[in-house]
Amino acid sequence: MANFFLYLTKQKYFMKPNIGLTAAHLKKVTEILSAVLADGMIIYLKTRKFHWNVSGESFMEYHKLFEVHYTKLEESIDEVAERISKLGSMAIGTTKEFASLSQLKESPGVNPSSKEMLKELLNDHETIIKSLRKKIDECDEELKDAGTTDFLTARMEEHETLAWTLRRYLS
Repeated sequence: MANFFLYLTKQKYFMKPNIGLTAAHLKKVTEILSAVLADGMIIYLKTRKFHWNVSGESFMEYHKLFEVHYTKLEESIDEVAERISKLGSMAIGTTKEFASLSQLKESPGVNPSSKEMLKELLNDHETIIKSLRKKIDECDEELKDAGTTDFLTARMEEHETLAWTLRRYLS
């Protein structure tokens, strides 16, 4: 029984998909998606934090805005994790993993003004969008993975919409 548990914990229980991608390409795509998942989790957590801690004149409007945003982000990160699983790998799932793979920075113990919250989230979405553009090109041109290319394009469009919404508040 102990050997069986060790076998399971090494992720060998996942049947590798036979979908026309090499093992090396699947590994690289999983690494790309894990970084996307990490960025998604960090911006999700920041948006939640801002939802909980916003205050001031437009409190309720921003409180509701952040709720709409974190709800959309939550759906998206679930889809990223499921895509990783569909490709035969296991999704990361700890805050340590998310923090180590994300390009976004957190600010523990800091509670910015509502306008600074909007600016920080906008900057993070724009960072993610630029990164996704590069990852889309890599998945398309180098890895020949049309499914992940399309999948990441949809994620990029979601971030573009959220960024556009934040930009309108800052105009």
